[in-house]
Amino acid sequence: MNIHFLENWRKRHGPARGVSVMGAAEDAEADAEGVAELLSECGLLRSQASSVGLELDDSARSLEALDQLLPRWRDDPEELPWLGNDAGLYLGTVIVRTVPGAAWQVWPNGQPVVRLASGREIDVVEAGLDWAVSGAPELSQVYAEASED
Repeated sequence: MNIHFLENWRKRHGPARGVSVMGAAEDAEADAEGVAELLSECGLLRSQASSVGLELDDSARSLEALDQLLPRWRDDPEELPWLGNDAGLYLGTVIVRTVPGAAWQVWPNGQPVVRLASGREIDVVEAGLDWAVSGAPELSQVYAEASED
C-alpha cells in the first residue's frame, strides 16, 4: 500500500527503533516459542503456494520447490514486498526447525534474523525480498549455506 504521509514521516524519522525486553529465564523459552510460531505463519506465501498445489511443510525440499515456481507475484508491485517478507520468514522457519543450534533473534529495531550456532546472523527477510524481486539468491541456496555453517 502506498501511503504518502507515512512515507514522508519515515523519511524524516528514519527506521523504527525499539527495545527488546525478556522476562524471567523460565519465560524466555516460552517467549522464543511464541515468536517462532508467529514468524512461521507466512500466510500470503502459503496461500500462493497452495494455489499451485505446493504444500509448504517446513522442509528444505519445500524451499527447492518454491525456487521453481513461476514468479507471477512480480506483476503486482503491492504484493511483491509482502510475499518477499513471507518468503524470508518461511526460509527462517525452515532453518530454525531443521538446522541444529539455529534460533530466531529479534534486533532492537524489530527486524527478525536467524542466529546460527556459529554466531553468524542471517537477515532472512532481506534474502526473501531479494528472492521475490530477482530470484537470487535462491531460498534453497541460502538454506544450504546456513546448514553448512
